[in-house]
Parts: sequence; structure tokens; C-alpha cells
Amino acid sequence: MTNGKINKYDLEERTAKLGEQIIKFTNDMPKSPVTLPLITQLVKSGTNVGANYCEADDAESRKDFKHKIGICKKEARETKHWLRMIIIAVPSCKNEAMKLWQEAKELNLIFNAITNSLKRNIE
Repeated sequence: MTNGKINKYDLEERTAKLGEQIIKFTNDMPKSPVTLPLITQLVKSGTNVGANYCEADDAESRKDFKHKIGICKKEARETKHWLRMIIIAVPSCKNEAMKLWQEAKELNLIFNAITNSLKRNIE
């Protein structure tokens, strides 16, 4: 991170920042029987994107790397889903949730491109 800005190509920083922003976002959300399980799921998936990227970065083999990147892709997609549900449960959170959704979408597309590139290079 340089001068408070995230380098869009630094995936370790970018995925960590997503997790941090999700934690802050959920801390500020109203708590109810509907939102509590959504918050739990969102925090799990949103923070797991970065955790799994760290695992991929330290992969022991190409196969291990591909597997961990695949998990990153799935967790980013799941994060989008939980954000969508939160927008329905708490419409007042829509603007902030949409920013997080957009970042999760971009990360999902990046991990998808990495996965596709790995497939092409194997074949």
C-alpha cells in the first residue's frame, strides 16, 4: 500500500482490504435475527478470500496453487451473494454494500482469469 492507496495489482493487499472493509461494514450494520446469520456468512466468505490468496501465494505445487485460487474465486462469488442478501435485509446499507460487491466481483473475475490461464497453460 502506498500513500493510503491500494495498488490494484497487489492481490494480497487488495484481498486483505476487502476483508477489513467487510468487517467494518458489518460492525456498523443493525443486528437482528435476519441480519446476524447474513453477517456471519459475509464475514466468513469475505475474509476467506484473502486467507486463501495467502495460501495460494505459498502453494507447494502448481496443482496446490490452482486449487487455492479456485477457492479464492468461490469465496469472492459467495461474498457477492451474501452482500446481495444484506441489501434486501437492510436497504439502507445498499450504497456501501454495492461498493463491496463491485470489489468482490472484480476479484472473482481476476481469479477466474488466473484459473483459465492455468488451464490453457496445462493443455
